[in-house]
Amino acid sequence: MQNNPENARRQFLKRSAATSAMVAAAPWVVSPQALGKTRVAPSDKISLGVIGIGPRCTYDLKSMLTLDDVQVVAVADVQESRRVAGKKLIDGHYKNDDCVVYRDFRELLSRDDIDTVIVATGDRWHASASMLAAEAGKDVYSEKPCGITIDLCQQLAETMKRTDRVFQAGTQRRSVPNFQQAVRLAQTGALGKLHTLYASVYIPTLSNNWLPGEPTPDRETCDWNMWLGPAPWRPYNSKYVNGGWRGLYDFDSGARLLDWGAHTVDLCQMANNSDDTLPVEYSPSETNITCMYANGVKLVIDFLKEPFGDRGPNWITRLGTCPVRFVGSEGSVETGDSGEIVVKPADLQSRVGDYKRVVGLDVTAHARDFFDCVKSRKAPIANAEVMRRSHVACHAAALAWMLQRKLTLDPKTETFVGDDEANRLRSRPARDWS
Repeated sequence: MQNNPENARRQFLKRSAATSAMVAAAPWVVSPQALGKTRVAPSDKISLGVIGIGPRCTYDLKSMLTLDDVQVVAVADVQESRRVAGKKLIDGHYKNDDCVVYRDFRELLSRDDIDTVIVATGDRWHASASMLAAEAGKDVYSEKPCGITIDLCQQLAETMKRTDRVFQAGTQRRSVPNFQQAVRLAQTGALGKLHTLYASVYIPTLSNNWLPGEPTPDRETCDWNMWLGPAPWRPYNSKYVNGGWRGLYDFDSGARLLDWGAHTVDLCQMANNSDDTLPVEYSPSETNITCMYANGVKLVIDFLKEPFGDRGPNWITRLGTCPVRFVGSEGSVETGDSGEIVVKPADLQSRVGDYKRVVGLDVTAHARDFFDCVKSRKAPIANAEVMRRSHVACHAAALAWMLQRKLTLDPKTETFVGDDEANRLRSRPARDWS
C-alpha cells in the first residue's frame, strides 16, 4: 500500500512532466523496468493496476480476476462512484480490503510494486495514459481504440518500442477461436486466392455539439479537469461522464468507425497477412469505404444500418455483432460474435475443423496471452505494431469519409500523398491537463 501518496505523486509528476502534452521529442530518463528489466518471474504473481473502471473495464476485469497468477491491487478513476464500485468488486473477489483507490492515476503509476496496468478510460485518454504507464515501467493492456488519431497511434507504438514494454490492444477477437479459424482459412489458401475482405462498422457519425453547462462537481466526486485530460476544455455536463461523450469529435475517434473497425478491420489485416502494412487507397461512398492493398486485395468497410438487428442481404444477421467475411476464388467464410462459422460452398465445411465456440465478448484468452507475454517478454498477439497498422487503416478510412474524397496513403510513412488537409488531420492539438 502507498504510504505517502502525495509525495509519490509529486515525485512522479517531476518524472513525467514532459508528457503532459503527449510525448516530447527529447530523450527520456527511463526506469530499469522501462529498459526491459522486469520484476516478474514466471512463478510470481503479476500485480495489476486499473486506470478507468467503467462498464467495459468491469467486464474485462471479471475475466482477469479469475487468473491465479494476477493480483489486482489498485484502481484509479476520476469519478468517486466508480472508484468505490471498483474497490468493492476487487475486494469482494479477494475477500479482503486491500485494494487502494486513487483519483489521479499518476499516483498509481508512481508505485514500484505495480507491474502492469489496464487502461480503460474514455477514448481521449487511452494513448496518453498508456504512454505515461510505459514511461513508469509498466506493461500495458489498453482498451481500444488505443489512440484517437494516426499521430497518437504512431507515438504509442514508438513509445512501447523505446521503453521495451509489453503492450496488448484490447482487440480480443484475435484470441477468439471462431475468428481465428476464419482467418486460418483465408491465410492457408482454403478459400483459393483471396481477393475481397469485408469489415462491418457502424454508420460513421461526426458531431461537434456542446451540451449545456452544469455546476462543476467537487473534485473528489468528479475531477472534471482530469476527466477531460488532453481533450479541449468545455463546460461540465453530467451526461458526458455517463457515456454521453461518444460520437463527439473532441472525445471520440474516427467518426465512431473504430468502435467496431478496431476489431473487424484488424481481423481483415490478419486474414490478409498484413500486420506489417495497411491499405494504400481509401474511397468513400454512401454505404461503405473501399480500400485497396498493394497486393491487389480489396477491403470493404461496410456501414451497417442495423448493427444489432436485421442487416439485409449483405450479412448473415444470426452471426451476431462484429461480423467479418473473407472471400477467395474458391469460396468464402463469414463469422461474428455468435461463434458460428458459415462457409460457402458447403463442401468447404470440412476445412473449418474443430474449435471451441465462444459466444460474446470473452477476454480471458486475450488477457492470458498478455500476462504470459509479461513473463516471457514476447510480443502479444495484438501488440503495439499490430495495433498501429490496423488503427491507422481505420483512421485513414474515417478521414476519407470525413473529407468525402479518395485518399492515398504511403504505408511506410503513414502519411497521405498529395493531400495537406488530410495530413493535418493526422493529429489534434492536446490541452495541457497537468
